[in-house]
Amino acid sequence: MARAETWTPRTLEERIERVEALDQIRQLAHRYALALDTRNMDDLVELFVEDVRVGKDAAGREALKRWFTETMSRYKTSVHFVGNHVIDFESADRARGVVYCRDELERPGEWKFGYLQYWDTYERRGGLWYFVRRRFFRWFLVDALSRPSHGAGATSDELKTGLLPDAWPSWDRFWREQATRG
Repeated sequence: MARAETWTPRTLEERIERVEALDQIRQLAHRYALALDTRNMDDLVELFVEDVRVGKDAAGREALKRWFTETMSRYKTSVHFVGNHVIDFESADRARGVVYCRDELERPGEWKFGYLQYWDTYERRGGLWYFVRRRFFRWFLVDALSRPSHGAGATSDELKTGLLPDAWPSWDRFWREQATRG
């Protein structure tokens, strides 16, 4: 994922727009965390394109709001702390990104924490940037008193997702290459 950009601004105006776009896209990730943790589902879904896909059979912000409402009602409290954010532009109006996040989730009688990555697709529409798609992959999710191990808790009844770092094609390739060096 090192320098995966396929679009480079040519003019000074394009370069300024790119800097502004970087800031606006970073704000998407932070606003997402804030809206999720404050359970502001109206603000949350406004961060996505109007025709956002929701699962295999649904689309639109109302469908997304229903999904988030159902999902987040399982937790009393959540805390999402956004960290590293890599953004690569495909064009002046389309980009992809990877966002690191530490999350904490409370259910009655338990408090869990974990680390995850969001793999995002962004698009500019009407001068504003939105999420087109947001996938997440998890390193682990464990009880706050547990010592985390690879994939710990990610296969429980919590939100199911791909495991990190295994989801990255480079991870498997690295270890295959190490095995052949023997």
